Parts: sequence; C-alpha cells; structure tokens
Amino acid sequence: MKKIFILVLICMVSGNKLMAQSEEEDAIKTTLNNLFTGMKTADSTLAKSAFATNSILQTIVSKDGKNTVRSEPVSEFIKFIGTPHPQKYDERIVFTKNLIDGPLASVWTDYKFYVDEKFSHCGVNSFQLVKGEKGWQIVYIIDTRRKDNCKS
Repeated sequence: MKKIFILVLICMVSGNKLMAQSEEEDAIKTTLNNLFTGMKTADSTLAKSAFATNSILQTIVSKDGKNTVRSEPVSEFIKFIGTPHPQKYDERIVFTKNLIDGPLASVWTDYKFYVDEKFSHCGVNSFQLVKGEKGWQIVYIIDTRRKDNCKS
C-alpha cells in the first residue's frame, strides 16, 4: 500500500511539473507568434512587444563559402515592419525544440519565408527568451538563411 501511495505521489508531482512546463511553452509560443503575426500584418507594436529592452538581432550570412555574422538593431527591424509596404512578409515557423530552465528559454524553429505567397528563403531561428515583469520576451535571435535544402 505504501508503494502505491508513493507511486501516486510521484505521478501527481510529475504531472504538475509537466502541466507547468506546457503552460510556459504556450506562453513562449505566444510571444514568438506575436513577433511573426506583427511582421505579417505590419503591426510594429505587436512585433515590438515580443522583444525585451536591449535585445540583439543577428543573422549568419554565407557568401563564397565564408560565414559572417551581421547584426541589426531591433529598432530598425521594428521600423521596417511598421513602414508601409505593399508586400506581406510571412515567416512560417515550426517549433522544433524548446528548452526551459526557470526564467530562461531557448527555442529552435525551422522557418520558410514568403513575400506575399512567393517563397523567398528558409533557415533556422535560434531564440533566447527571458521571463520578466512583462512575461516571456526575446533577448537574442540569430538565424540562418538559404534558398535550397528547404524542408517541405
């Protein structure tokens, strides 16, 4: 009887931890989806809400067999999103890997980028998020970009 009680107790504690983890993952996904919904709808306020103060935005540029890292101020990215443009920028992400430890999260997403409905490029985003007073916010993004070897 004592073994059954211990087993039930372990299951209850594990279940609560998994539920809390799932809630945190949902909140993180909401933050990232707000970024991409804001980008798609040209809503710079929604996109900006995904970022923490002093966030870093970088991309890996591969040219002539050499890789370099290019940085862009988040403020310029937000300005780009909010500047009127006839095209719809649509980055379609797939949540591949989510790691959470307390207030720190690391999220890996495959993506395909479309201008209107025309495929432009694909790659991977690596996000670092921190949970603070405003909930989960992005503090760092780095991505890759390519036109071939894109998953369907």
